[in-house]
Amino acid sequence: MKMLAAKLLQPEIMLYGMMIFSLLRGGEAYSAEQKDFYDFTLTSIEGKPLNLGDFKGRVVLLVNTASQCGFTPQYSGLQALYDEFKDRGLVVLGVPSNDFMGQEPGDNSQIKKFCEVNFNINFPMTEKSKVLGADALPLFRWLAAEPKGGKPKWNFYKYLIGRDGRLRESFSSFTKPDAEKLRAAVIAALGENS
Repeated sequence: MKMLAAKLLQPEIMLYGMMIFSLLRGGEAYSAEQKDFYDFTLTSIEGKPLNLGDFKGRVVLLVNTASQCGFTPQYSGLQALYDEFKDRGLVVLGVPSNDFMGQEPGDNSQIKKFCEVNFNINFPMTEKSKVLGADALPLFRWLAAEPKGGKPKWNFYKYLIGRDGRLRESFSSFTKPDAEKLRAAVIAALGENS
């Protein structure tokens, strides 16, 4: 029995066990080749491929969104931020998700219409997607594993991606788009070279 226990504790076996556990609990869903933001492809809200590599050299504020949330009015601030800084290289990218209390029940066309009619949104948006759990987009798995990232805690969690495709900072849902700390981080990222 002791010999069996000793074999089970061998580092190789422990490593394999950890890998299996990670896969069973929804471990990494991105490959080793996906090292930065630009290595991912999503689907636009119109149903077309959205290659994040097309944003290379730009600063991206990635936000998981929802239409029936107390933070939904932040759409206005996100659009204002985009309008102010898009010519300097900022992209705001909305990712609608129904992961938090079912606050994004609509389909893609309903979400798009809601955003255009109520908030005049013209920044890019993805299709409705999972941002948590085993079915989360690989991009959100990558963000969760990044030291300055983590899983979104609620709707309108924000991730600031630098011109080099690396995560610069993340901001809670309570951080409004016009908050000084978010604006300062955006301005600093826009000033960096890729």
